[in-house]
This record gives sequence, structure tokens and C-alpha cells, in this order.
Amino acid sequence: MSKDHAEWLGFAKNLAITAGRLVIEARQNSVFVRDYKADHELVTSTDLAVDQYLCSSIAEHYPSHRILSEESSPNMHLGGISDETPVWVIDPIDGTVNFAHGHLHVAVSIGLFIGQQRILGVVNAPFLGECFWAVKGAGAYCNDKKLSVSGAKELRNALVATGFPYQKTALSPILERVSRVLHHCQDIRRNGSAALDLCWVAAGRLDAYFESVKPWDMAAGALIAEEAGATVGGYLPKIGAWPEVVNGEGLLVSTPALYDDLLNVLDISVPF
Repeated sequence: MSKDHAEWLGFAKNLAITAGRLVIEARQNSVFVRDYKADHELVTSTDLAVDQYLCSSIAEHYPSHRILSEESSPNMHLGGISDETPVWVIDPIDGTVNFAHGHLHVAVSIGLFIGQQRILGVVNAPFLGECFWAVKGAGAYCNDKKLSVSGAKELRNALVATGFPYQKTALSPILERVSRVLHHCQDIRRNGSAALDLCWVAAGRLDAYFESVKPWDMAAGALIAEEAGATVGGYLPKIGAWPEVVNGEGLLVSTPALYDDLLNVLDISVPF
């Protein structure tokens, strides 16, 4: 691990842990306010407060770096960024609906990429007391325990996670894919946090995960899963302006032996 990578990792872990405390305090004190964005997507005042803390801290410590954040800069143009410029990808609360309803599956997600390389990822689950992290080429960890994927080889015995969008007009192909996977796996989970689902693939608690997500949902978790031995790819063409390294369109992450079988099942253009 290079000196820069080690410094950035330590900084990101401290940020995520402090942000997690803010999330816990907000729920314990019931001080957050609910609001809604486009497509009836829930956002709370805690999302915005944690986002402000994360982004201002990064800007203060690394003024030459760029920030892509769900809440404060979701439409940031990345096309002109140099391949040498570090870009932080932030989700202050992944699992906002879970947070607002008192569930535990909630995470602060911080990723960093440069050019076409994922460099580091930190996903802190404050209500679970687990901080997942990885640096490219150095393995993946939960707190201080090294992670490894489950090694599942048979789709029929696999536990697979997915999610659903706030935008309801595109549900038909999504539900068809869920049905196909459910007919061929052991069971499906819908936990409500893409970042944590990816970390749970890394930890062997899930065997696979598929969903179309935004960069801030997967930038950190995809690297953590990859460093734990997962295959990271996709079942849909990569559309939109996001760099491929943080483009979560049709994201598929699984143990290596399950990947091709899942890819075939998810291809709804082919009868199965």
C-alpha cells in the first residue's frame, strides 16, 4: 500500500466513523426532518448534515481533489477531470428509508477513484458496529478481520440480494429479472442498502447481488467485494455520463463460480 493510499484510507475511515456517530445521535434524539426528492425519494435533514460534514472535511484536507456526492453534487460533470485527479464518491446515508424507519441496515459510504481505478472504499454500518474497508490490491476487511467471499458454486443454493428503485415506471423488467433469479436460487434478500449488500457479498453473508444503482451506492462496496474475491461486472450496457469504474447500471457482483449463470438468468431477452 502506497503512502498516499494509506493516508487516504485512514482519513476516510475516521470520516466514516465520525459520520456514523452523527447518524446514531440523530436517530436517538429524533432530531431529523423528512423530505422528498424526485420520484418520491426520501431524504432527511441528517442526510444533508452528514453530507455537509463529509464534503467540507474532504475539501479542507484535499482541496485539489473532486467530490461526487448524492446530496450536494449528484450531477457533477466528470468528463474534464484528469486521470490523475482523485475523486471522492460520497453517500452520507445509504439506506435512508431504513434509517427513518428505525432499521439497522444503514451505512455511510465513502469511495475514491482515480481515472479508471477504484482506489479505496469504506462502508461504515454504525448501528451494526461494523466498518468495512478495502484498498486496491490490499484485501478487504470488516473492522480488523480479513474478508473472503462465500465460495458458493451452485446457483440453486445461493442467497442473492437485490433492490428496487423509487422510480416505479421501469418495474416490469426488474420484476421479471427478480422472478427469474428467485426461480433458480435458494432465496432473495432486499435489505435496503446497496453499499452494505456489496459488503455482505464480501463477507460471505450473501453469494451475489444485482441491481442498477448510482455511483455513490456502489463506488466503495464494489471495491470491497472485489478485494474479497468477488467478480464485479454487469448485465446491462453502461449508459449515461458516469465513468465505467463508478457506473452501477446493471451491476452484478457474485462469487466467481456463480457469475456466468447469473448473467444468463438476468438476460431477459433470452428465454430461460
